[in-house]
Amino acid sequence: MVDQFEEKKLEERILLIKRVTKKITGGSHITFVAVVAVGDRKGKVGVGMGKGREVPQAIRKAFTKAQKKMIKIPVYKGTIPHEVFLKYKAGVVFLKPAPEGTGLKVGSVIRTIFDLAGVYNVSGKIIGSRNQIVNTHLIMKAIGMLKDRALSVSEGTKNE
Repeated sequence: MVDQFEEKKLEERILLIKRVTKKITGGSHITFVAVVAVGDRKGKVGVGMGKGREVPQAIRKAFTKAQKKMIKIPVYKGTIPHEVFLKYKAGVVFLKPAPEGTGLKVGSVIRTIFDLAGVYNVSGKIIGSRNQIVNTHLIMKAIGMLKDRALSVSEGTKNE
């Protein structure tokens, strides 16, 4: 029997697992932090961060948060519709569209996030920060700034 609600086919990738140690009066308190990205390869992607006493618990929390925070990326001919320049905390990101066949010429977590979203031609650079958590938040804010090409073209004709 076929359900009327089709289950979402989400792919997940772990971006970072970090062990955090805190000194307390009885000794040390150890927790784990996981950053997970999920995407459907059709333009939707989300990133979540989870904390837990064990690694699987942290990954599960991060996965559920990433599912709740999924955003849509406007895709135009397999790339992003326009250039983006954004400064967030210590990092600066510059993304620009690339022609067909170029591939993902970006580094760090950006490649994973765009791959999960289904965007296969982007060129870009992160400057100033090597912290993967900050870079993840930076790239998600930059993706949120992207506008659909059809909307921007129609808005441009209205103003003229």
